[in-house]
Amino acid sequence: MLGIYIHIPFCKQACHYCDFHFSTSLKKKVDMVSALQNELFLRKEELQNQVVETIYFGGGTPSLLTNEELQQIINSVYNNYQVVENPEITLEANPDDLIQSDLSPRAESRGLFESYKEIGINRFSIGIQSFFEQDLKLMNRAHNVQEAKECLSMATSHFDNISIDLIYGIPNASNQQWLENIEMALSYGVPHISCYALTVEPKTTLESFIKKGIVEDVDDEMAQEQFQLLVGKLESEGFVHYELSNFGKPNYFSKNNTAYWQGKHYLGIGPSAHSFNGQQRGWNVRNNAKYIKALQKNQLPIEWENLTTTDCYNEYIMTGLRTIWGVSLTKVEAEFGISYKKYLLKQAERYIDQQLLYLNDDTLLVTANGKFLTDGIASDLFKLNL
Repeated sequence: MLGIYIHIPFCKQACHYCDFHFSTSLKKKVDMVSALQNELFLRKEELQNQVVETIYFGGGTPSLLTNEELQQIINSVYNNYQVVENPEITLEANPDDLIQSDLSPRAESRGLFESYKEIGINRFSIGIQSFFEQDLKLMNRAHNVQEAKECLSMATSHFDNISIDLIYGIPNASNQQWLENIEMALSYGVPHISCYALTVEPKTTLESFIKKGIVEDVDDEMAQEQFQLLVGKLESEGFVHYELSNFGKPNYFSKNNTAYWQGKHYLGIGPSAHSFNGQQRGWNVRNNAKYIKALQKNQLPIEWENLTTTDCYNEYIMTGLRTIWGVSLTKVEAEFGISYKKYLLKQAERYIDQQLLYLNDDTLLVTANGKFLTDGIASDLFKLNL
């Protein structure tokens, strides 16, 4: 099985913390949709004898596309690839787009949700981020709290497979506020919640504000406290903490993202999108104009990197440790060799002694105390390409 990720590189405005690739100009939207369709056509030979299980519209803000544009792209997938009977088709969306669409004003939003169903969308990932106005303003989100609540009320009345994003570790946001954010999310009955620590990425507006003293720096200790509160609260409500940043009720894990973490192949379509075929990692040009120009000439604007055994081992360690499935020692030995297994066990010793990692039969897993430190622990288990 395989997943297709489609990057929609447009946003209404730039969030202060975001370093993803996007443009706030929609002038090239029509050309972009055409280019995405052409890339899907030109790359169909890569996936011979593979079946598409998930289609994920990410970004950027995919909900800025019209239903007709989304339908055109989905049709291109079906026309060029083998697709399972009932694929998971996810649309990332911002609340304001779902209740103030140019196609469907507030009074007609009910029809908008039904039309999403008609074109095949069966899962939403909604960027709420916070239910506090001061947080949304600090992050420069395009929606307000009332719009977030209206959106969730309507979305949950039409769809059951909904995920929302929340951000913790926001400067001046107390633990109590964070708990209220979680409680508000739970009140809508969504079966999946993705939560991310606010990070200060280079060259973002947030980094500039912190350097100028306009905004307080991120407090790692507070972020860790809020992470622990998050895990405790959601697990007590029946959510499974199946990946470091993701919590789902049983049968509501993201199939698309789970495929990434389990090392399945995926095809990245669109500017800046990444692909993985087991032996190579590829990435498209991070420039809308160059991407469109190349596809208009039937050229693929992608670079490929051949992965070494060590690259594949490191990737497995990083993705495996982040999940409830952990790192299989049998798989490490079978796919990378006995020397890698010995190296892994040696590197893991001190973390096992510190009760940050533990062995469950054949599987290396992160303890509750180690979860927030997972990425740092994983990097210490990496092997260098020598």
